[in-house]
Parts: sequence; C-alpha cells; structure tokens
Amino acid sequence: MNTIVLTQSNIVPGSNNSSLVYKFPNSVKFDNHQVAVQSVSMYYSWVNINQSPLGNNTFSYTWVIGSTTTTYTITIPTGLYEISDLNNYLQFRFIMNGHYLINSTSQNVYYAEFLVNPNTYAINIITYPVPTSLPSGWSAPTANVQTGALAWGGYPTTYFNPLITIPSNFNLILGYAAGFTTSQNTGNNTILTYTSSLSPQVQPYPNALLTVSNISNNYSSPSSVLYNVVADVGFGQLIKSSPNEYIFSDLLKGTINSLVVRFTNSDNSSMNILDGNMTIILLIREKPKND
Repeated sequence: MNTIVLTQSNIVPGSNNSSLVYKFPNSVKFDNHQVAVQSVSMYYSWVNINQSPLGNNTFSYTWVIGSTTTTYTITIPTGLYEISDLNNYLQFRFIMNGHYLINSTSQNVYYAEFLVNPNTYAINIITYPVPTSLPSGWSAPTANVQTGALAWGGYPTTYFNPLITIPSNFNLILGYAAGFTTSQNTGNNTILTYTSSLSPQVQPYPNALLTVSNISNNYSSPSSVLYNVVADVGFGQLIKSSPNEYIFSDLLKGTINSLVVRFTNSDNSSMNILDGNMTIILLIREKPKND
C-alpha cells in the first residue's frame, strides 16, 4: 500500500484553494489499483456569501427624508458570515449612509436589525419607526471625513419603518421567501417584527465533497467522488477528518503522470476556500484478488 500526501504546495493557482494536483515522479501505470482517503486536515473556511456562484451577496433597504424615498442596495463582501455578522454589516451601512441617531447614553440607535430566534429556529427581522424630529437628549451623527460616513440627512415628514427587501438567493440565508419585503408602516409609531417562514440556510454547503480524477465510483454521481468532509467544527477551526474504515474506489486503468483532487459543493459547484492550509493523505493499493 502506497501513500500520497497533498498539501498547500499542490494547490492549483486561481482555483480558490479547491483544486490540487499531485504529480508523480514518473508516469505510473494503474491496471488493477484502488485509492482511498486516509485523512483530511483543513480549516473550515469556505464562504457562504459571494457574487458567484452563490449569487447571494445583496439586499436593500429604503429610507425616507422629508417625503422622498430612496432605496439603498447593500453589497456584502465575499466571506463567511453568521447572522450576527450580517446584522453588524447592516448597521455599518447605516453608519456610512448617516441613517442612525445617537441616544442620551451615546449609543447608536439603528432602525432595523437581523436577530436569531433559537426558540423557533428562525431569523427575525425587526424594524423600528424613524422619528420626525430629534428626541430630547439625543444627537444626530455628523460626517466623518476619515471613514467617509455621511451626516444625518434629515427627518421624515411622518413616521416610517425602513423597508427591507430580501432578494433571491440571499433569502435562503435568512429563511424568507424570495422577494420578501417588510412594511414601511407609514404614519405609525410602532415596531414591526417578522419571522422567517423557511429554515434558514446560513451555510448552504456545510460539507465538502472530495473528488479524485481517474477513479470509477459506480455508487456516486459524479463518479469521481471519493470522500465527504463534514464541517463539524466552528468557522475558522481545524477539521480533522478520517474514515472509520477505508473505502477504496477503483482507479481507471491506464498510465498517468498526475492525480487531480478537487473539493466541490454538494451540487457539484466549485468551492471558494479561504484558507489553503490543508493536508490530504490518500492510500493506493493493488486491488485484492477477492474483490
């Protein structure tokens, strides 16, 4: 039985750390051989928000100054986010657009938020009425030249709640129907709370399928799938995965000079892995005569 070790040095440039190539010192002939995974060590660092292929990096909100309503599109940078992170980014955009106030204890007051509701396995969207004048003891933000944050732009002529619109794909993260929109609640000084109607898929792809070129796995589709890496740790932590029993797949007969190992999502789409620090150990053996 022979061992093949792939590390960060085997990663194909431009593959988002999802494709590795092992080059044999010389061409190798496989006529009756099998391959299995001995172990995989890698960091849980594949993203759940990006423009492509997930297409789930935008949503929008509307804001009213006077009687003028303006829609602001929020584009989330590619990365790995939990709901608290998305809420923080929403608040950051409120700060940059000058859409918040400062209360009497010097705390920023935001008028919409995303919150996890663990009791109902749901995500709440909560919107708050924006006042028509500055509350007593409060202050409005001024422009910040260093950060580019805008000053408070003005008050609405009547109460409104920011209108949050959840487009396709991003809706799956929060668990709402595609195109879901909150109410602007014009003229009402009330807090509105919404609860997701679908199971939130904060991480659409919790597993990584490991595929190997030149194998024939008759029980999987595609036939190149060799192993499933389960992200059973927290974001950014080290995954140490090894099978309880080696599962060997037949290598296609022929002479080759390299093997290509790829990580794909469950729908066979390519992965975007942030941390390329990984070690993959494969075992190659001659096929037992009784197989």
